[in-house]
Amino acid sequence: MAGTTITGVGSGFDTQAIVKSLVDAERAPKQAQINAQSQKATTQLSSIGKIQAALDAFRGALDSMVTDNSFSGLTGTSSDEKVATMTANQGAANGNFSLVVNQLAKPSKLSTISFAGGQSTVVNSTGKATTLTITQSGKNFDLSVPAGATLQQVRDSINSQFGTAGLSANILTDSNGSRLILTSTNGGVGSDLTMSGNSGIDTGYKVVDVPQNAKYTIDGIAAESKSNSISDAVSGVSIKLLAVSPTLVANDPNTTDPVRTALTISVSTSTTALKSGVKGFVDTYNALLKAMNAETKVTKDAAGNSVAATLTGDSTMRTLQSAIRNEFNMLSGNGTLKSLAQFGVTSDQDTGALSIDAKQWDKAVLSNPADINSIFSGKTGLLARLKTATEPYAKASTGILATRTASLSESLKDLNKDQISLDERLTTMQDALTRKYTAMDTLVAQLRQQSNSILGTLSAISNSKSDS
Repeated sequence: MAGTTITGVGSGFDTQAIVKSLVDAERAPKQAQINAQSQKATTQLSSIGKIQAALDAFRGALDSMVTDNSFSGLTGTSSDEKVATMTANQGAANGNFSLVVNQLAKPSKLSTISFAGGQSTVVNSTGKATTLTITQSGKNFDLSVPAGATLQQVRDSINSQFGTAGLSANILTDSNGSRLILTSTNGGVGSDLTMSGNSGIDTGYKVVDVPQNAKYTIDGIAAESKSNSISDAVSGVSIKLLAVSPTLVANDPNTTDPVRTALTISVSTSTTALKSGVKGFVDTYNALLKAMNAETKVTKDAAGNSVAATLTGDSTMRTLQSAIRNEFNMLSGNGTLKSLAQFGVTSDQDTGALSIDAKQWDKAVLSNPADINSIFSGKTGLLARLKTATEPYAKASTGILATRTASLSESLKDLNKDQISLDERLTTMQDALTRKYTAMDTLVAQLRQQSNSILGTLSAISNSKSDS
């Protein structure tokens, strides 16, 4: 037969090709099934993972919107941001306040003696570890100073061991050498730092700054704070003190208690801030929708043929999308306007993406700005309802998407076991067929040998008779 490889010694047939064909024929249907199921499970696992990530990001953004009070429309301003800045948070209300900063809060600061050898000066030459004890507000921070430790190493050890407790160490170098400067992020009266121990570093240290409270007045009412960041003076307002208020009279000779210029901190409703908050929500929702559409929508190829996505028609995706849409369709809030549609937030007919109609927005927000916050906020607001609606799908280990992911992962493991089992079964089959065809080929070879022997004998007998 033309093109046939002759491998059988006795039969002359390509027994290897025969065995391979039989094994391939046996493998084909099961292998096709495993491949198809593996590809489907893998693509579904990837698609669900993308949607789960997008849903987690969406829910995280909802939490941030609640925390940031994104839909109050309130903004905080300061008439002198060189002296103080302010931010309107949850619980803030419209209002103006007069602020005078008389003194900034200051932390305790210490300085060691100057070491002529600079930051590489060995501060422990005793041959054994010593201890530097830093004390603040009755709490001791004990630092072990190993033999041979340098000033730089002590600084690094303080920062690495006690940095989270608010302690900070730096080295100041001048023509006389280097000094360790110790300070704290915990300021205010009573937060004085001290140093002690047997390290020698504490010997002769000096107080650079004595801690002090911030002193200020709001609408003439005097107050103090251990920090320059104030969050409890005005409800819902965070104030950051940056500098002492300038004196009302330039170069005021009264240095003890000069009259200082007041600045105004204001909380007011801003339609720009409101729109920014709503646009942030729209963008966040559209990002989730885009991720879901990418895995569920039917698209067209270059030839105009419909192409299904991995999760097209998937029941889990349909119920998730329906749960979210239902919340958008509900009215909420206690204002005159109770839906986003009344503020010009519309949905694209094809993609479902949200957008803001500028003209309708401007008209609605002009007369009903507070209704936006009413729609979004509170226990029955849109943000809370969307969190509740998506909760069954988003739970980390027991949610619908997590359970689906676990199921697909198990399916892939089972398919891998099926593949191993199929390979082992076909290897056994191939070995058995190889043995059978080898035995057949050997038998044919023996029969041919016997046939040739008989034919040789008969030929010899025939030749002998002819000769006689």
